[in-house]
Amino acid sequence: MITSKPKVHSETATPAGTPVRQLSVFLHNRVGALMALVKLLTDHRIEVLGLSLQDTTELALVRLVPSDPETAEMLFIEKGIPHVMCPVTVVELRETEHSLAHALAALLTAEIDINFSYPLLVRPSRQPLLVLHLDSPDLGSEVLSSAGFKVLTQEDLSR
Repeated sequence: MITSKPKVHSETATPAGTPVRQLSVFLHNRVGALMALVKLLTDHRIEVLGLSLQDTTELALVRLVPSDPETAEMLFIEKGIPHVMCPVTVVELRETEHSLAHALAALLTAEIDINFSYPLLVRPSRQPLLVLHLDSPDLGSEVLSSAGFKVLTQEDLSR
């Protein structure tokens, strides 16, 4: 799906905060394409907080969590960069009862599927952070929170 105008996002701010948003971009698999995308963002004071890259022969799928998703999306629209924005769940992990295994067990018990995941580059609390794209992000956040995990919001990550 290619976005040609700003979308009205179904996820809205709650008392806890705004859900973290990820932008997915297809880039031509050329030397410097990722650098050009990151430079475009940093030139507009948007930090890349998380990044996942899968490449093929001709294209690369870049998933990124920007510090300012709305401005990044408007910039991509202005520059004609095809993209999709979606909510993701960012969970803080620890080496205790809040480990990766415990998070996965909580999601499994609730029968919530994980489509993909990747770590974040920033760690505001010095703990590992994992981005999860879930088939039910609101329920997944609720399940993880109920299991004692800290689920971060966009406000927790944006500076």
